[in-house]
Amino acid sequence: MPSASRMSTPVAVDADQLEGRYAPLGGYTVGFETFKQDADPAPFFAGLPGDRCPCAHWGVVTAGQLTFRWPGHDETYVAGDAYYAPPGHLPLVTAGTSVVEFSPTADLEATMAVVAKNLDTAGEGS
Repeated sequence: MPSASRMSTPVAVDADQLEGRYAPLGGYTVGFETFKQDADPAPFFAGLPGDRCPCAHWGVVTAGQLTFRWPGHDETYVAGDAYYAPPGHLPLVTAGTSVVEFSPTADLEATMAVVAKNLDTAGEGS
């Protein structure tokens, strides 16, 4: 059975705001993400449906605080909380937050292609 750990998964993103390590597990991708700074990445979802993340995520906050924003309400998770974020959200994270997150690979790749383009346009791509 495939598995992954934070230590055995190579760093794929090492930017000012985020260190990300990603590994395929079947039709899902596990992401080990650590946020180095407070981050509101909402502008980078421009061009996606509703200018929001269309990918579902399941995860656990291992440190810090993560908020998902939907039209009309927010949900905040702290260290030790497991979460499900259905499509249509925008994340907001505080410095020092770490998560382990599972996402459908095809949906995540399509989303990240748009996010990467927006990062490059803003001069923040890695």
